[in-house]
Amino acid sequence: MAPRKQRAPLSHEAEAFIEMMSAERGASRNTQAAYSADLGDLEAFLARRKQKAADADAEALRAYLKSLDYVGMTPRTVARRLSVMRQFFRFMVAEHMRADDPASALDSPRLGRPLPKVLSRAEVDRLIEATKDMDGADGGRMATLLEILYGTGLRVSELVTLPLAAVERDPTVLVVRGKGDKERLVPLSDPARAAIAAWLPVRGASLAEGESSRHLFPSRGRTGHLTRQRFAQLLKEAALAAGIDPARVSPHVLRHAFASHLLEGGADLRSVQLMLGHADIATTQIYTHVLDEKLRTLVQEKHPLARRRARRPVDRSRPPGDT
Repeated sequence: MAPRKQRAPLSHEAEAFIEMMSAERGASRNTQAAYSADLGDLEAFLARRKQKAADADAEALRAYLKSLDYVGMTPRTVARRLSVMRQFFRFMVAEHMRADDPASALDSPRLGRPLPKVLSRAEVDRLIEATKDMDGADGGRMATLLEILYGTGLRVSELVTLPLAAVERDPTVLVVRGKGDKERLVPLSDPARAAIAAWLPVRGASLAEGESSRHLFPSRGRTGHLTRQRFAQLLKEAALAAGIDPARVSPHVLRHAFASHLLEGGADLRSVQLMLGHADIATTQIYTHVLDEKLRTLVQEKHPLARRRARRPVDRSRPPGDT
C-alpha cells in the first residue's frame, strides 16, 4: 500500500483563525478539524497557483470553487467550504492580515432545501423493541441510548458524552452542554428515566474490573465513552433486527424524529428550538414539513368548500324544479 500523502501544514493565518474559533467561539474539536481540513485544501489549491491566502484575489477563489464543482462536490458541501472561506477572510481583515476581503464578492451556490429523513412513531417503537433481543448489558445500553435520544433530541455527540452525574438522582430535566459550550435544559421523559434506572446497575459491565468512569455510557477505548461511530454501527444493527432499512436510520434521523413528532403532536416551534439547541429558529422550521400532508388532508376532509366540491355536480341541463 502506498504511503498516505501528508497535507502541508496550515499557514500561520489559518492557524490563528482556528485558534480564534476555539478560544472565542468555543468550536468543538470536530469543528476545528473540519475547518482545518477545508482551509488546508484551499491553501493547497492556492499554492499550486503560486498564491497564498494573504494575497489571493477573488478570481483565485472563484477558480477554487469551480474546481470543487469539477470533482463532483455537492452544492451543499461547496456552500460549507465557502462559508469557512468567508469567515477566514473576514478574520484576516479584522486582524489586519490583509486590507481587503475577496470572499465577499463570491456568490453562493444554489441549494435545494433538503428535508430531513424521519422515521414514523411505529418504526421508532420497533427500533426500541428490537434492543430487548440484544444480549445483556448491550441491550440495556442501546435501549437507554434510544430512549434518551428519541425523548430529548440530543445531538449524538451530546448523547455519548453525557456525564453520569447528570442522571444519578433520577432527574426530570437534563442539563446539556451543547455547541459553543452553551447549556440548555431538556425535559427527560418517563420511558427514558425508566431505561436509565435499569441501565445504571449493569453499567459497570462496560468497565474493566476496578475501573470507574464519569460517563453514563463508559467505554474501555481511548475516549473513555462510547464513540459516535460505534453507536451509529449499533443503531444499524438494531434497524436490521427491527426490519427497517439501515440506510434510513442514523442518530441524526432520530433527532429529526423527536422534533417532527413533537410538532405533529402540537408543540410550538419555539419550544422545539430550545430543546434542540438551535441558535436560529429558521433551522427548526424545516421540521414543519411533517405537518404539510396532515394539514392538506384535514382541509380536504373538514373544510365545507372542499366537501361541497367533492359532491356530485349539479345537472345544469335540466330546468329548476324538474325532478
